[in-house]
Amino acid sequence: MGAPMALNLERAGYLQAVWNRTPGRTQFPAQRIVDSPVTLAERCRLILLSVSRDADVLAILEALLPGLQPGSTVIDTSTVAARTAVAAAQQAAKRQCAFLDCPVSGGVEGAQRGTLSMMVGGARADLDRVRPMLECLSTTITHIGPVGSGQSAKAVNQLMAAGINHAVTEALAFGQALGLDMDQVRKAVGEGAAANWFLEHRGASMLQGDFRPGFRLALHHKDLEIVRAMARDCHLPMLEQTLLEYQRLLDAGEGDQDISVLYKSKVGRV
Repeated sequence: MGAPMALNLERAGYLQAVWNRTPGRTQFPAQRIVDSPVTLAERCRLILLSVSRDADVLAILEALLPGLQPGSTVIDTSTVAARTAVAAAQQAAKRQCAFLDCPVSGGVEGAQRGTLSMMVGGARADLDRVRPMLECLSTTITHIGPVGSGQSAKAVNQLMAAGINHAVTEALAFGQALGLDMDQVRKAVGEGAAANWFLEHRGASMLQGDFRPGFRLALHHKDLEIVRAMARDCHLPMLEQTLLEYQRLLDAGEGDQDISVLYKSKVGRV
Protein backbone atom coordinates (compact mmCIF):
# COMPACT_ATOMS: atom_id res chain seq x y z
CA MET A 1 0.00 0.00 0.00
CA GLY A 2 2.81 2.42 0.85
CA ALA A 3 4.55 2.26 -2.53
CA PRO A 4 1.55 3.26 -4.70
CA MET A 5 0.60 6.00 -2.24
CA ALA A 6 4.15 7.38 -2.43
CA LEU A 7 3.98 7.24 -6.23
CA ASN A 8 0.82 9.33 -6.20
CA LEU A 9 2.53 11.91 -3.99
CA GLU A 10 5.48 11.88 -6.39
CA ARG A 11 3.22 12.53 -9.37
CA ALA A 12 1.63 15.45 -7.56
CA GLY A 13 5.02 16.95 -6.76
CA TYR A 14 4.83 16.48 -2.99
CA LEU A 15 7.28 13.62 -2.42
CA GLN A 16 10.65 14.68 -1.03
CA ALA A 17 12.08 11.50 0.48
CA VAL A 18 11.38 7.79 0.99
CA TRP A 19 12.68 5.31 3.54
CA ASN A 20 11.89 1.61 3.59
CA ARG A 21 12.90 -1.00 6.17
CA THR A 22 13.70 -3.28 3.20
CA PRO A 23 15.89 -1.08 0.94
CA GLY A 24 15.76 -3.39 -2.06
CA ARG A 25 12.00 -2.94 -2.32
CA THR A 26 12.16 0.85 -2.66
CA GLN A 27 11.31 1.61 -6.29
CA PHE A 28 12.18 5.29 -6.46
CA PRO A 29 15.04 7.34 -7.91
CA ALA A 30 18.16 7.30 -5.75
CA GLN A 31 17.82 11.00 -4.91
CA ARG A 32 14.49 10.28 -3.20
CA ILE A 33 15.81 7.44 -1.00
CA VAL A 34 17.28 8.33 2.39
CA ASP A 35 19.36 6.15 4.68
CA SER A 36 17.44 6.49 7.93
CA PRO A 37 14.20 7.69 9.54
CA VAL A 38 16.15 10.54 11.14
CA THR A 39 17.24 11.85 7.73
CA LEU A 40 13.67 11.54 6.49
CA ALA A 41 12.34 13.52 9.45
CA GLU A 42 14.99 16.22 9.00
CA ARG A 43 14.05 16.65 5.35
CA CYS A 44 10.24 16.48 5.55
CA ARG A 45 7.61 18.40 7.50
CA LEU A 46 4.86 15.92 6.60
CA ILE A 47 5.64 12.23 7.13
CA LEU A 48 3.40 9.30 6.17
CA LEU A 49 3.79 5.84 7.67
CA SER A 50 2.51 2.64 6.08
CA VAL A 51 3.46 -0.53 7.97
CA SER A 52 1.82 -3.75 9.08
CA ARG A 53 1.67 -3.89 12.87
CA ASP A 54 1.33 -1.86 16.05
CA ALA A 55 4.88 -2.45 17.21
CA ASP A 56 6.17 -1.27 13.82
CA VAL A 57 4.35 2.06 14.09
CA LEU A 58 5.75 2.78 17.55
CA ALA A 59 9.27 1.63 16.65
CA ILE A 60 9.46 3.75 13.50
CA LEU A 61 8.05 6.79 15.26
CA GLU A 62 10.66 6.35 17.98
CA ALA A 63 13.33 6.22 15.27
CA LEU A 64 11.95 9.40 13.68
CA LEU A 65 11.91 11.42 16.91
CA PRO A 66 15.51 12.74 16.89
CA GLY A 67 14.99 14.27 13.47
CA LEU A 68 11.41 15.52 13.83
CA GLN A 69 11.11 19.29 13.54
CA PRO A 70 8.60 21.12 15.74
CA GLY A 71 5.45 21.85 13.77
CA SER A 72 5.76 18.75 11.60
CA THR A 73 2.85 16.37 11.08
CA VAL A 74 3.03 12.57 11.22
CA ILE A 75 0.28 10.62 9.47
CA ASP A 76 -0.13 6.90 10.00
CA THR A 77 -2.05 5.08 7.27
CA SER A 78 -1.50 1.65 8.86
CA THR A 79 -4.25 -0.39 10.52
CA VAL A 80 -3.47 -0.68 14.23
CA ALA A 81 -5.27 -0.44 17.56
CA ALA A 82 -6.75 2.88 18.67
CA ARG A 83 -4.58 2.79 21.79
CA THR A 84 -1.49 2.52 19.56
CA ALA A 85 -2.54 5.68 17.73
CA VAL A 86 -2.88 7.48 21.06
CA ALA A 87 0.57 6.28 22.15
CA ALA A 88 2.06 7.41 18.84
CA ALA A 89 0.47 10.84 19.21
CA GLN A 90 2.03 11.14 22.64
CA GLN A 91 5.44 10.32 21.14
CA ALA A 92 5.00 12.93 18.41
CA ALA A 93 3.95 15.53 20.97
CA LYS A 94 7.38 15.21 22.62
CA ARG A 95 8.73 17.05 19.58
CA GLN A 96 5.77 19.47 19.32
CA CYS A 97 4.48 17.58 16.29
CA ALA A 98 0.92 16.80 15.25
CA PHE A 99 -0.24 13.23 14.69
CA LEU A 100 -3.16 11.91 12.66
CA ASP A 101 -4.28 8.29 12.49
CA CYS A 102 -5.52 7.88 8.92
CA PRO A 103 -6.18 4.21 8.12
CA VAL A 104 -7.42 3.61 4.60
CA SER A 105 -9.77 1.25 2.78
CA GLY A 106 -9.93 0.41 -0.90
CA GLY A 107 -7.24 -2.19 -1.42
CA VAL A 108 -4.16 -2.04 -3.59
CA GLU A 109 -6.33 -0.90 -6.50
CA GLY A 110 -7.50 2.12 -4.53
CA ALA A 111 -3.95 2.95 -3.48
CA GLN A 112 -2.79 2.80 -7.11
CA ARG A 113 -5.63 4.95 -8.40
CA GLY A 114 -5.65 7.43 -5.53
CA THR A 115 -9.26 6.53 -4.70
CA LEU A 116 -8.89 5.28 -1.14
CA SER A 117 -11.34 6.06 1.64
CA MET A 118 -9.49 7.58 4.60
CA MET A 119 -10.78 7.61 8.18
CA VAL A 120 -9.07 10.32 10.22
CA GLY A 121 -8.50 10.67 13.93
CA GLY A 122 -6.91 13.83 15.31
CA ALA A 123 -7.40 17.59 15.40
CA ARG A 124 -9.53 18.91 12.54
CA ALA A 125 -7.16 21.87 12.10
CA ASP A 126 -4.25 19.47 11.57
CA LEU A 127 -6.27 17.58 8.97
CA ASP A 128 -7.29 20.77 7.16
CA ARG A 129 -3.64 21.80 6.91
CA VAL A 130 -2.56 18.58 5.15
CA ARG A 131 -5.76 17.80 3.26
CA PRO A 132 -4.40 18.93 -0.16
CA MET A 133 -1.68 16.28 0.05
CA LEU A 134 -4.08 13.59 1.26
CA GLU A 135 -6.40 14.30 -1.66
CA CYS A 136 -3.68 12.81 -3.90
CA LEU A 137 -4.32 9.50 -2.12
CA SER A 138 -8.02 9.47 -1.32
CA THR A 139 -11.28 10.56 -2.85
CA THR A 140 -13.03 10.30 0.51
CA ILE A 141 -11.41 11.85 3.59
CA THR A 142 -13.62 11.73 6.68
CA HIS A 143 -12.75 13.32 10.01
CA ILE A 144 -14.08 10.87 12.60
CA GLY A 145 -12.94 12.50 15.85
CA PRO A 146 -9.92 12.73 18.16
CA VAL A 147 -6.76 10.63 17.83
CA GLY A 148 -7.62 6.93 17.82
CA SER A 149 -11.09 7.34 16.35
CA GLY A 150 -9.81 6.80 12.82
CA GLN A 151 -8.51 3.39 13.88
CA SER A 152 -11.80 2.63 15.64
CA ALA A 153 -13.67 3.40 12.42
CA LYS A 154 -11.25 1.15 10.52
CA ALA A 155 -12.07 -1.65 12.98
CA VAL A 156 -15.73 -1.26 11.99
CA ASN A 157 -14.66 -1.43 8.33
CA GLN A 158 -12.60 -4.57 8.85
CA LEU A 159 -15.39 -6.35 10.72
CA MET A 160 -17.81 -5.45 7.94
CA ALA A 161 -15.32 -6.67 5.33
CA ALA A 162 -15.15 -10.01 7.16
CA GLY A 163 -18.91 -10.41 6.90
CA ILE A 164 -18.92 -9.50 3.22
CA ASN A 165 -16.12 -12.00 2.60
CA HIS A 166 -18.15 -14.73 4.27
CA ALA A 167 -21.33 -13.83 2.40
CA VAL A 168 -19.75 -13.61 -1.05
CA THR A 169 -17.55 -16.71 -0.81
CA GLU A 170 -20.32 -18.84 0.68
CA ALA A 171 -22.92 -17.66 -1.83
CA LEU A 172 -20.64 -18.29 -4.82
CA ALA A 173 -19.78 -21.74 -3.48
CA PHE A 174 -23.53 -22.40 -3.09
CA GLY A 175 -24.16 -21.37 -6.69
CA GLN A 176 -21.41 -23.65 -7.86
CA ALA A 177 -22.94 -26.53 -5.86
CA LEU A 178 -26.21 -25.90 -7.72
CA GLY A 179 -24.39 -26.38 -11.03
CA LEU A 180 -24.99 -22.84 -12.27
CA ASP A 181 -22.93 -20.89 -14.79
CA MET A 182 -21.18 -18.82 -12.13
CA ASP A 183 -19.86 -16.16 -14.48
CA GLN A 184 -23.43 -15.39 -15.47
CA VAL A 185 -24.62 -15.53 -11.85
CA ARG A 186 -21.84 -13.17 -10.79
CA LYS A 187 -22.78 -10.66 -13.46
CA ALA A 188 -26.48 -10.86 -12.60
CA VAL A 189 -26.20 -10.44 -8.84
CA GLY A 190 -23.51 -7.80 -9.29
CA GLU A 191 -26.14 -5.51 -10.82
CA GLY A 192 -28.73 -6.04 -8.09
CA ALA A 193 -29.19 -5.54 -4.37
CA ALA A 194 -26.30 -7.92 -3.57
CA ALA A 195 -23.74 -5.83 -5.47
CA ASN A 196 -20.62 -4.93 -3.47
CA TRP A 197 -16.94 -4.00 -3.94
CA PHE A 198 -15.66 -7.45 -3.00
CA LEU A 199 -17.87 -9.26 -5.49
CA GLU A 200 -16.94 -6.80 -8.24
CA HIS A 201 -13.19 -6.91 -7.63
CA ARG A 202 -12.67 -10.49 -6.42
CA GLY A 203 -15.63 -12.50 -7.71
CA ALA A 204 -14.18 -13.44 -11.10
CA SER A 205 -10.70 -14.17 -9.78
CA MET A 206 -11.85 -16.44 -6.96
CA LEU A 207 -14.07 -18.43 -9.35
CA GLN A 208 -10.94 -18.95 -11.47
CA GLY A 209 -8.92 -20.08 -8.45
CA ASP A 210 -6.76 -16.95 -8.55
CA PHE A 211 -5.99 -15.74 -5.03
CA ARG A 212 -3.07 -13.42 -5.67
CA PRO A 213 -3.11 -10.89 -2.86
CA GLY A 214 -4.85 -7.58 -2.99
CA PHE A 215 -5.30 -7.82 0.76
CA ARG A 216 -3.47 -10.70 2.42
CA LEU A 217 -5.43 -13.02 4.65
CA ALA A 218 -2.75 -12.86 7.36
CA LEU A 219 -3.13 -9.08 7.59
CA HIS A 220 -6.93 -9.26 7.79
CA HIS A 221 -6.56 -11.86 10.54
CA LYS A 222 -4.27 -9.44 12.38
CA ASP A 223 -6.82 -6.65 11.97
CA LEU A 224 -9.63 -8.84 13.28
CA GLU A 225 -7.57 -9.69 16.35
CA ILE A 226 -7.44 -5.93 16.95
CA VAL A 227 -11.24 -5.82 16.61
CA ARG A 228 -11.54 -8.66 19.13
CA ALA A 229 -9.35 -6.78 21.62
CA MET A 230 -11.43 -3.62 21.17
CA ALA A 231 -14.77 -5.44 21.40
CA ARG A 232 -14.54 -6.24 25.12
CA ASP A 233 -18.12 -7.13 26.11
CA CYS A 234 -19.60 -6.92 22.61
CA HIS A 235 -21.14 -10.09 21.18
CA LEU A 236 -19.65 -10.55 17.70
CA PRO A 237 -20.22 -14.17 16.60
CA MET A 238 -19.32 -13.48 12.99
CA LEU A 239 -15.95 -12.14 14.13
CA GLU A 240 -15.21 -15.35 16.02
CA GLN A 241 -16.28 -17.52 13.09
CA THR A 242 -14.05 -15.57 10.72
CA LEU A 243 -11.04 -15.82 13.01
CA LEU A 244 -11.63 -19.58 13.29
CA GLU A 245 -11.80 -20.11 9.54
CA TYR A 246 -8.88 -17.77 8.88
CA GLN A 247 -6.78 -19.67 11.40
CA ARG A 248 -7.46 -22.91 9.53
CA LEU A 249 -6.29 -21.26 6.32
CA LEU A 250 -3.22 -19.83 8.05
CA ASP A 251 -2.39 -23.30 9.36
CA ALA A 252 -2.72 -24.59 5.78
CA GLY A 253 -0.14 -22.06 4.59
CA GLU A 254 -2.60 -19.70 2.88
CA GLY A 255 -1.74 -16.56 4.86
CA ASP A 256 -0.11 -14.73 1.95
CA GLN A 257 -3.08 -15.28 -0.33
CA ASP A 258 -5.89 -12.76 -0.84
CA ILE A 259 -8.73 -12.93 1.69
CA SER A 260 -10.91 -14.33 -1.11
CA VAL A 261 -9.07 -17.62 -0.52
CA LEU A 262 -11.83 -18.20 2.03
CA TYR A 263 -13.77 -19.42 -1.02
CA LYS A 264 -11.59 -22.54 -1.07
CA SER A 265 -12.79 -23.49 2.39
CA LYS A 266 -16.44 -23.05 1.36
CA VAL A 267 -16.39 -25.16 -1.79
CA GLY A 268 -17.63 -28.65 -1.01
CA ARG A 269 -18.97 -27.62 2.41
CA VAL A 270 -22.19 -25.83 1.42
